[in-house]
Amino acid sequence: MSIAIEEARAAGARGEVPVGCVIVRAGSVVALSGNRTIADRDPTAHAELIAIRAAAAALGSERLSDCDLYVTLEPCAMCAAAMSFTRIRRLYFGAADTKGGAVEHGVRFFAAPTCHHRPEVYSGINESECAELLKSFFQARR
Repeated sequence: MSIAIEEARAAGARGEVPVGCVIVRAGSVVALSGNRTIADRDPTAHAELIAIRAAAAALGSERLSDCDLYVTLEPCAMCAAAMSFTRIRRLYFGAADTKGGAVEHGVRFFAAPTCHHRPEVYSGINESECAELLKSFFQARR
């Protein structure tokens, strides 16, 4: 999670919402990213999707079934769906997102009967540090 937090800090320094993600396979980092929605002018450029795309390219497969994903904020429905489609093995996330999250809040994507693959989910990893990054970022903009 410390690498994901570094990616979140870097995203925040670029003016992006400070969310960072890292994908790990067999103890090695396969891909990492921070949010790039503003820089890429792409509303789908969430840290998770960028990292998933990079991991799939690096591994030469659309399936990431032996990979674990660490992200600083509870994933939205779009990112949760991508994790399901790529068969991510485990999801570790930091701060809960009561407004936009879709794992433990909102639509609870992995609990839906139409969800084909459900990763193991571990929440609250470095939660206070992840939440503080977001709070500080948004306070500075108000």
